Amino acid sequence: MPIVLDGKSVAAQIKADLSTRVAALKRQGIQPGLGTLLVGSDPGSVKYVAGKHADCAEVGITSIRRDLPADATESQIVQAVDELNADPACTGFIVQLPLPVGVDELSVIARIDPGKDVDGMHPYNLGELVLHTSGEIATPLPCTPRGVLTLLDHYGIGLDGKEVCVLGRGITIGRTIGLLLTRRNVNATVTLCHTGTKDVREHMRRADVIIAAMGSAGFVTPDDIKPGAVLVDVGVSRVWDEQAGRYRIKGDVDKACYAKAGAYTPNPGGVGPMTRAMLLANVVEIAERAAAR
Repeated sequence: MPIVLDGKSVAAQIKADLSTRVAALKRQGIQPGLGTLLVGSDPGSVKYVAGKHADCAEVGITSIRRDLPADATESQIVQAVDELNADPACTGFIVQLPLPVGVDELSVIARIDPGKDVDGMHPYNLGELVLHTSGEIATPLPCTPRGVLTLLDHYGIGLDGKEVCVLGRGITIGRTIGLLLTRRNVNATVTLCHTGTKDVREHMRRADVIIAAMGSAGFVTPDDIKPGAVLVDVGVSRVWDEQAGRYRIKGDVDKACYAKAGAYTPNPGGVGPMTRAMLLANVVEIAERAAAR
């Protein structure tokens, strides 16, 4: 039977540990705070941000919200970023993406104080990840890649010498997870596939681990994987269910693959909860590092 990589269960354990650490910080007079900057009312983004603040309440982290209308100008967005940078109650914050058409997302991300970048997406923090192939990294790590590796480690799935096929080259997972996978303490061999990759299914068939982050529902089929492969499904697509008369969330991995796999993440319930848990972990770690100075 394949192993179900239960992100909900592991995230709950992580949040329990974080609650204890937040309580210890409060005894030192330090109250961690997570800020969010949401522009517009995209349903997915609104739901995701609400989930982050619910997580904060669960572990004792203060929530700081900045909501702007969809027609906010780039200068107004930058001003909100500057306010969160300057707010001493805000340990770290995220700018919820996507931003409205016409706004330079990279410029906005670059405006974030690297020390408050709990998404790990600031150019400085990504640069630290590039430079440090071994040893401790004292800057925030990208949440989804970190969550994937933490989940695999929890279930004792070693990656040393393994062939890992990453599907998708987005900055939040595809391009960044390779940096973590090739660190010396992980030691995986990574193939990054994208829309320009020839014979992508041949790459998948050779892989010990497939990390699918394309946003293409059911792209990975049973014929694409070898027996015992580990399947990590990061993709999220809204697919209309004719029978139910509503949209459903579907991942990049066809569920028919599960019986052939050695382990897999359910979707939903696999990587998503881990991403949110890692966001909280980044906040707490920033606060702990400040307390140790």
